[in-house]
Amino acid sequence: MSFYQHHVFFCCNQRDNGKACCNEHGASEIRDYAKSKIKQLGLSGAGKVRINMAGCLDRCELGPVLVVYPDETWYTYVDREDIDEIIREHLQNGRVVERLKI
Repeated sequence: MSFYQHHVFFCCNQRDNGKACCNEHGASEIRDYAKSKIKQLGLSGAGKVRINMAGCLDRCELGPVLVVYPDETWYTYVDREDIDEIIREHLQNGRVVERLKI
């Protein structure tokens, strides 16, 4: 059994070589928003949800990206509304958000 029901990793990689990276799309700010939202909803902590920053997840061309474990579900997103939908549908209700899945 996992320590967290869901562990969410946001790619927040910043490349200096001009190649695409998730942080160019505001990934760090969106991760901070998701972390705050999870706390606000009372979903954070042991046995619940953990939001983490990750280095490069090697899918930058599809970015920004995040991955939800242990479900091994990869998502892209555009804005806070997409994150709200992932939280509501996937993390709270166990339903994959197909339109954002990569």
